Amino acid sequence: MDEYRSLARGFLAYLRATFPHLHKLSQLRRDPHLLSWFGFLCHQGLRNQTRQNHLILLRRLLRDLADNGHLLPPDLIRREDFPPHDHYLPRPLSPEDDQHVDQQLRLPDTLESNSLRLIRATGIRVGECIDLSLDCLQHVSGNRWALHVPVGKLHSERWVPVDEETRRIIARILELRALAPPSCLANSHNFLLPRRGARNTLYRILHRSLADAAQRAACTTPVNPHRLRHSFATEMVRLGVSLPALMQMLGHKDIRMTLRYVEVAQLDIQREFNRARQNTAPLHPIPQLPLPSTVTPVSPQLSTIRDAVAAARHLLQLFRLQLEDAGARRKLRRLTQRLLTIGRELDHLT
Repeated sequence: MDEYRSLARGFLAYLRATFPHLHKLSQLRRDPHLLSWFGFLCHQGLRNQTRQNHLILLRRLLRDLADNGHLLPPDLIRREDFPPHDHYLPRPLSPEDDQHVDQQLRLPDTLESNSLRLIRATGIRVGECIDLSLDCLQHVSGNRWALHVPVGKLHSERWVPVDEETRRIIARILELRALAPPSCLANSHNFLLPRRGARNTLYRILHRSLADAAQRAACTTPVNPHRLRHSFATEMVRLGVSLPALMQMLGHKDIRMTLRYVEVAQLDIQREFNRARQNTAPLHPIPQLPLPSTVTPVSPQLSTIRDAVAAARHLLQLFRLQLEDAGARRKLRRLTQRLLTIGRELDHLT
């Protein structure tokens, strides 16, 4: 009840301040009264979930008032008025924390630490890592290898390319797996990671191992396995992997989800901007025009004159692009335009 009272007081206070001539419930309209209040909530900087709760409470109050005989127009609050749900996803690790965590995971050289390194190197989910099969590493062709990720969260399987370092991680996991107690291997003879009990037990062990490594690395924020997946996605984009390819590597079905995984920092923006500026010149190549002979022919031909005019215009264009003085560049542009007109007039003589 306290929530309803608080919302009613706030809503009535807004109506009194914004619409002082509104005195009866029967005068309440969707436009402008409710729509104006929706905009007011947006400008308050409230979370989507908070705004949604406000709309739900007010809609219930209005419905109760209508059921008690008050004259209220229908559909004052509609489905499309509700804001979308807030989606909170873990942020990737900072480059410093990412490096420090990797260093801490290399030190113990255990099944758990190498499994977490595998998650970071391939971007797979922690549940997918737990369900990897013994023969998950598959040879594609030549020196190309891929990790076969089984059916997981989105009910689809995929192949993730791996490099030499990732292959060494998997080889080390197999070596450590062979040293596991027979009881663990008996319960997980088809899985890459041996299980000491239920599947959730291994899930909790990996979470705790990463938390311990992050604590030793003095990370500034909490670290969980899913943040390693976000770090992988951000690293791939910085290395030049396209978003459609990254979507396939992460096992997403919607590119919008992939975009939420990637963090674009100011350094990335500067790098992309400088790369684009370097590619500006090749995007607008100036066609090469063969210059006529500098020796004046004995009997000039009209075609020779046309070539000379075109060559002169071409040289002026090249020279104009090198000038920094805007006034001189404008004069040369007018001259090249005149030469273009002369060339067209010569074309009409043929």
